Amino acid sequence: MHDSEEIAEIRRAVRALCDEFPGEYWRDADRDRRYPAEFVDALTRSGFLAALIPEEFGGSGLKLDAAAAIMEEIQASGCNGGAAHAQMYIMNTLLRYGSDAQKAEYLPKIASGELRLQAFGVSEPTSGTDTLSLKTRAVRDGDDYVVNGQKIWTSRAEHSDLMLLLARTTPREEVEKKTEGLSIFLVDMREVAGANSTRGGMTIKPIRTMMNHSSCEVFFDDMRIPASSLIGEEGKGFRYILSGMNAERVLIAAECIGDAKWFIEKASAYAKERQVFNRPIGQNQGIQFPIARSYAQMRAAELMVYHAAEVYDQGGNAGEEANMAKLLASEASWAAADMCVQTFGGFGFAEEYDVERKFREARLYTVAPISTNLILSYLSEHILGLPRSY
Repeated sequence: MHDSEEIAEIRRAVRALCDEFPGEYWRDADRDRRYPAEFVDALTRSGFLAALIPEEFGGSGLKLDAAAAIMEEIQASGCNGGAAHAQMYIMNTLLRYGSDAQKAEYLPKIASGELRLQAFGVSEPTSGTDTLSLKTRAVRDGDDYVVNGQKIWTSRAEHSDLMLLLARTTPREEVEKKTEGLSIFLVDMREVAGANSTRGGMTIKPIRTMMNHSSCEVFFDDMRIPASSLIGEEGKGFRYILSGMNAERVLIAAECIGDAKWFIEKASAYAKERQVFNRPIGQNQGIQFPIARSYAQMRAAELMVYHAAEVYDQGGNAGEEANMAKLLASEASWAAADMCVQTFGGFGFAEEYDVERKFREARLYTVAPISTNLILSYLSEHILGLPRSY
């Protein structure tokens, strides 16, 4: 893959920023379950989190391939883009379907860092990735919508000012197609979360997980949001988020490529230095071959990731490419993670090498934001024409 000079310069700048946040910083944050606010602030000040926001609103006006390169380099440097990546892919829905008034009000503040758009309320405990079965309701009441329900795995909800929320505005039994009746809202969480909220109704509960990912449950109890929070047309929200989900999958896939590169580089360096039986372990093909295989697997996945970004940037339906990119890249990063631990042996489990932390973080992406099995189901039905399985 050959970068343009612009993207090559972006990569160098991201790497320079990440050099200021070494492994020790991430180990401390991981140990304390602390949100890496300093890192996110640095990304914001640099303009990287505003990469997709048009220049007229204070952003960089870049395309998805540049955003993918940013997220890849963050991971390849040993940092964790999961603390901030949602602002990249949530942005798509606001950019494509938000009103002129919504864009004018929020995009400049997001670009400057005055506001964080980091929370995406979609998954629910009873529906998971069966998005069309979600139960959270938003009912119109005069100039407001009243929201009741629950979301889960809403990462960074405690550290966001705005949330993109998907809720049912028309009961499922009253719509002709099950894809109808869902709506997207841009919720100002400052008004509805906490004891001092002016409109009440939102409660956030953190979930402790294997990795430091700031995941939460969010409960809505007669939460009132202004009708102006609605993005686009009522009932069309599912269609609106599909395009955003393709962008999300491309960006997550790019992160996985970055992780794989980190594991491969780490394992290669260690295999050259580590001496056992008076020789570097990297001299043994039993060590060489798994590293080489991981490298080949990563490079193949990398090609698909940037091909998917290209299809998306050209305005095409990138569903097939984005899903395959996510599938291949997540499997490549997990294979590289396992290889790296095996190469390090016992030291792979020692906190000081960062391998065990990155190992835990990499495991997430064959499950979320879309599981491998659901991608295979999509490819089977929609691309290969096989009978629907669910």
